[in-house]
Amino acid sequence: QAQLVESGGGLVQPGGSLRLSCAASGFGLDNYAIGWFRQAPGKERDGVSCISGTDGSPIYAESVKGRFTISRDNMKNMVYLQMNSLKPEDTATYYCAAILYTCSSNWDRYDYWGQGTQVTVSS
Repeated sequence: QAQLVESGGGLVQPGGSLRLSCAASGFGLDNYAIGWFRQAPGKERDGVSCISGTDGSPIYAESVKGRFTISRDNMKNMVYLQMNSLKPEDTATYYCAAILYTCSSNWDRYDYWGQGTQVTVSS
């Protein structure tokens, strides 16, 4: 069965860093774009970043540009989100999701989702 599992979330102080991982099983990530989304309580699910399944090009939301870096290792069937200079407004549940070939800002289009990992940025 196709599955995505996120890990790496936790509690961090403002200005700190976390690295999230997204591991795929039951299918190969080759040819899939992988997006990271986040959702805080009472708020919409928003796109954070995405990496293309065709050429590996990254996309970032303006709110995280320059602070977050997305990468992939197809040999390990994993995608990562390095988060630096974290802010309290980054607090959310973070999800990875897979869609064939190209990224989409519309989370309804993604085929597979992980269960989410909690990121809390607080002093």
